[in-house]
Amino acid sequence: MKAVAVIPKKEKSVHLVEMEKPKLDEIKNGRGVLVEVLRVGACGTDREINNAEYGVAPEGFEFLVLGHENFGRVVEVSENVKELQKGDFVVATVRRPFGASIYDKIGQQDFTTDAEYWERGISRLHGYMAEFYVENADFLVKIPPKIAEIAVLLEPLSIIEKGLKQAEDIQKRLDIWQPKTAAVLGTGNVGLLTIMALRMRGFEVHGFGKQAREGYLNAQLCEAIGATYDSTDGLSIVNSVEKYGEYDLIFECTGYSPIIFDAMQSLNENGILILASVTGGERKTDAVPSDKINQEFVLGNRAMVGTVNANREHFEMGVKDLALCEAMYEGWLARMLTHKVSGLENYEKVFEILENSGKYNAIKTFFEVNKI
Repeated sequence: MKAVAVIPKKEKSVHLVEMEKPKLDEIKNGRGVLVEVLRVGACGTDREINNAEYGVAPEGFEFLVLGHENFGRVVEVSENVKELQKGDFVVATVRRPFGASIYDKIGQQDFTTDAEYWERGISRLHGYMAEFYVENADFLVKIPPKIAEIAVLLEPLSIIEKGLKQAEDIQKRLDIWQPKTAAVLGTGNVGLLTIMALRMRGFEVHGFGKQAREGYLNAQLCEAIGATYDSTDGLSIVNSVEKYGEYDLIFECTGYSPIIFDAMQSLNENGILILASVTGGERKTDAVPSDKINQEFVLGNRAMVGTVNANREHFEMGVKDLALCEAMYEGWLARMLTHKVSGLENYEKVFEILENSGKYNAIKTFFEVNKI
């Protein structure tokens, strides 16, 4: 079968490989599921791995098959799989509990404290940019046919769902928390999914991006789902509180770390700031009013938390939000799927778009490996 792979730590090494089709007996205890890949999303993580920033090949291989945003159809199941059958649509989770930490042992591998971790398409496990994969049924989430067209968005949404679940858990410190307003910093793929998830929870949502509103599809999508959009070139997060008031929740997904300090100054009392950007650079920020921020966080009982990776429950939460959004705003999610590339052999086009997303006005780029 065909697959798209890189040689980890070798820059611009993405290439097509031929591999043997996986078999059910690769999974122990009769829990194997063979999945035909239908769609695979491509994102900044794939670009960064191809740019040699990180990535680890599986043991015994010099290459790593990319792809963690996935959607497929069950082809065959082993004898002990009762919850799935041939023809079912599925999305696979990404991280596996193969580490030594207590979190791995109790099935919360997304909170592992190990330096080494196992993530399909990222670290030590092949990913989903292939024609088929085999997986333990425990790591597969069944997808209703009515959301099949948009299910490739579930994996990035799962990270958001985890962040919102953590916020909810943390805010149990307040016997009563009734948040009403939220700001989302960054309106790319992840930002738009965050806006959607918050709107499904009934929040008044204000989205902020860098680009001007006029002619910007992402801004149109914000407004089409009942949120506002402002360019930070015209209205900073700090100044936006004069227009919208302080926010009960702020979700940051910009990749631009200095904006975090503006967000910290824009929270309401008892508010929570969720960070989703993985910023691997060496950017530094001067002139931060640290005394003021510290005082407001202490006296206002404010909180901040990071979110990365996700567990099965977060994928299942995401399925519900995708289905609800499709029912309430039919076709909205499909508008995010801006760039479809047919066939794994056209991987060069996908990576060209990833490297030049602004030029292409891309929100979500994905492979169509097989027809739904």
